[in-house]
Amino acid sequence: MTDFKKIISHAKEYGFIFPSSEIYDGLSAVYDYAQNGVALKKNIRDYWWKSMVQLHHNIVGIDASILMHPTTWKASGHVDAFNDPLIDNKDSKKRYRADVLVEDYCAKIENKMDKEIAKAAKRFGEAFNPEEFKTTNPRVVGYQEKINTILKRLGQSLEKEDLEDVKNLIEELEIACPESGSRNWTEVKQFNLMFGTKLGASAESAMDLYLRPETAQGIFVNFLNVQKTGRMKIPFGIAQTGKAFRNEIVARQFIFRMREFEQMEMQFFVPPGTQKEWYDQWKQTRLSWHLSLGMGAENYRFHDHEKLAHYADAAADIEFKFPFGFKELEGIHSRTDFDLKSHEEFSGKKLQYFDPERNENYVPYVVETSIGLDRMFLAVFSWALRDETLEDGSTRTVLKLPEVLAPTKVAILPLVKKDGLPEVAQKLMDDLKWNHAVAYDEKDAVGRRYRRQDALGTPYCITIDHQTLEDQTVTIRDRDSMKQERIALDAVGGILNEKLDIKNWLQNI
Repeated sequence: MTDFKKIISHAKEYGFIFPSSEIYDGLSAVYDYAQNGVALKKNIRDYWWKSMVQLHHNIVGIDASILMHPTTWKASGHVDAFNDPLIDNKDSKKRYRADVLVEDYCAKIENKMDKEIAKAAKRFGEAFNPEEFKTTNPRVVGYQEKINTILKRLGQSLEKEDLEDVKNLIEELEIACPESGSRNWTEVKQFNLMFGTKLGASAESAMDLYLRPETAQGIFVNFLNVQKTGRMKIPFGIAQTGKAFRNEIVARQFIFRMREFEQMEMQFFVPPGTQKEWYDQWKQTRLSWHLSLGMGAENYRFHDHEKLAHYADAAADIEFKFPFGFKELEGIHSRTDFDLKSHEEFSGKKLQYFDPERNENYVPYVVETSIGLDRMFLAVFSWALRDETLEDGSTRTVLKLPEVLAPTKVAILPLVKKDGLPEVAQKLMDDLKWNHAVAYDEKDAVGRRYRRQDALGTPYCITIDHQTLEDQTVTIRDRDSMKQERIALDAVGGILNEKLDIKNWLQNI
């Protein structure tokens, strides 16, 4: 996979992501999506929305406000329990998340495992079975057992809020400050992640509010509104995409962990007692959605939680192999009836459903799927970016984005800026822009233009040349294979519609 620094620099150089307010030296862990980034982000959001809402007759969407009544966050547990365990290094004065320090330690062990597996694969060639090697090689098995033991202890300590043992674990593993190498640590303390703000004209009468740390609560407080106005029958879901805010002290790894980010969440309401089967079903459905993009099954895995949140009876992450290792991309949680019952208690309003089949009222159970849009962007972008050596020994940088997500679907390139070629190209662009995001480029030699579109992730280039004027044909070039084919000018629209039809991707789920 491409070096992480190259990913960050490519994102800026080609207009995908800029540091926020860069002319004022930026703001840590806050980023702006640039002209190509905003298009890629929108396409990911649309791909999720179509698969989640448009293709499910029993899932609808809402867009709840970012500001909510402050009691919402008391009821949800965020005021009392939305904390990160932080630890300071006394020498470097740097602050870290204690759990992340331990997880990074385990990631280093995992890297050792990967190296052992890679060496064995080289040694045994085609006969090599990586799964068998993982379960039989003593060194690899030992590494895995060590990881499991460490993460189990960490999970149990965090669940019991035994912060002293978390510090003991860090000291026993001899984890040092990544910056100074010092092992001189403070005690571990909990830090609340919510951003506070005020509502009101004067300081005396202003109400204390929070910027929402998640989008889910907007769904829960609107459960009955949606159910009644939409005449929804359980099981049914409510989906939402939108901004959330967390005062991450240790925000890092580019857009992987940010203070202002976007979530794509769906809460699925089910009868009590059926949550386990729905939880299993949504785990597989969501993994299938990821796999439909063709980014390799080997880059995904499930991680079942050792430590469950206070509202959950089961939880798993879909992890993706980022340049810095396998990390959480999406969470699937069986949230029980905690949220609706808690909002009932704090609001004094009934949030129940009358089930005509059971002939009873009950508070539904909830299965949640929650994915970070920014993390999904980073997963797609980092997987797609690569440097290739071509047959003639030259190299190219190409962004092999799934075609359905690419910001620009097709680039129109007149071979020269004269002889009537730009006019033909402009007319073709005007025809295609109704169905596809189209770029027009007439600057530089056509080979350099191809390279530029490769780096932007554009799947197809259409070149208009002098032969076009003679026989009304054009050249279509494929980004990934670089193959060029002569096709009729009036067939371009139909061919692109077929190649880029979202149905061809989503029906793989």
